[in-house]
Amino acid sequence: MTVKRSLVERLNQEGAICAEGFLFEMERRGYLTAGEFVPEVALEYPEALKNLHKDFQHAGSDIVEAFTYNGHREKMRVIGKEELLEPLNRAALKIAKEVANDVPEGSEPNLMAGNISNTNIWNPSDKNSQKEVRGMFEEMIGWAVEEGADMLVGETFYFAEEAYCALEVMKSSGLPCVLTIAPMGENIMRDGVTPLDTCKELEQLGADVVGLNCFRGPETMLPYIKDIRTHVKCHVGALPIPYRTNEKQPTFFNLDDYDNCKCSAPHGRTFPTALDPLFTNRYEIRKFMQDCYNMNVKYLGVCCGANPMLIREVADVMGKNPPAMRFRENMSNHFMYGTNKRIPEHIKDYGDKA
Repeated sequence: MTVKRSLVERLNQEGAICAEGFLFEMERRGYLTAGEFVPEVALEYPEALKNLHKDFQHAGSDIVEAFTYNGHREKMRVIGKEELLEPLNRAALKIAKEVANDVPEGSEPNLMAGNISNTNIWNPSDKNSQKEVRGMFEEMIGWAVEEGADMLVGETFYFAEEAYCALEVMKSSGLPCVLTIAPMGENIMRDGVTPLDTCKELEQLGADVVGLNCFRGPETMLPYIKDIRTHVKCHVGALPIPYRTNEKQPTFFNLDDYDNCKCSAPHGRTFPTALDPLFTNRYEIRKFMQDCYNMNVKYLGVCCGANPMLIREVADVMGKNPPAMRFRENMSNHFMYGTNKRIPEHIKDYGDKA
C-alpha cells in the first residue's frame, strides 16, 4: 500500500479534496429527515452511508469526513435519542475509516476526518451554554481520536467565539485541524466579528486550514475567499453550496425561487427542500474551483447540495485522475449534437428544432 501523506503534505503539493454535503444527499436518497437533519443513517443504514462515501471517493475526494455533522448531544436531545449519541458517532467514524483505507491496490489511502460543527446553542452572554458546548466538542473529538482519525474538521460556525472554542479543543488532540466558518446573511459573524478577522484569529490559534464552508454559493463566497487568501499565511479552504446565491440573498436560507415556482414548499421558503431550481451547474462549480486554485486555495470541496459529479469537477481542476474521470462528458458522440462522422447529417440538422 502506498504511504499515506498527511493533510499538510498534500496541501503543500497538489492539494486535498473534502466532499461534504452529506445531509442534503442522504435526505435526497431517502435516509434522513429534512429539518431535523440528524445523521441517524450511520446506525440505521450503514451501507447507504458507506456507499455515499465510496461514491465521493470514486469521484475524487481524498478525505473521508465522518458523518457526525449534527450528531452532537444537543441535536440528539432535540429528537429524543440522546442515548444513541456515542454509538452514532463511533459508527460514523468506523465507516469513514473503513472507506478511507479501502482504495485500489497501489493507491494512496484517503485521510479520515473527525468532525464537529455549529451547535446552535452557543450564546455569547451565557457562560453555561459555552461550557456545555465545550463539553460536546470534547466528547466528540475524544471519540474521533479513539477511532483513529487522521485529521479533524470543525465546520459551519457562525459565532466567531464558538469557532475559537472548537479549535482549542481540536488542537488538544495533536491532529491537523481544519476550521471553516459560515457567516449568515448579515455578512458578519453573529458576535460582530468580520469573517476575515475570524480567520486571522483562527490562524493565530493554530489552524492548519481556515476558510468558509456552506450557506453561500460560488458568487457570494468567492469574495471572502480572495480576502482571506490575501491576509493569512496558512492554507485556505473553500467549500461552497451549489446554489445560486446572490448579493441581495447571500445565503440559501432566504433564497427566492426567482423562476416563479407554481408549487412552493408548505413551510414558505425554498430552504431546504425546494432549492432544486436554484442549483448551479457543473461549469459554475468548476469556475469557482479554478478561481480558487489559481490563487493557491488548495483545500476544496462542495457542501450542502454536493454530489459526486461536482466533486469530479474539483478533481479535474486540481489535476487529479479519479476513476470517475473515465466517465466525463463526451458530447462528440451524442446522437444529435456530436461530431462523430457516423452521425447522420439529417439528425444533426434537427438539433435546433428538437
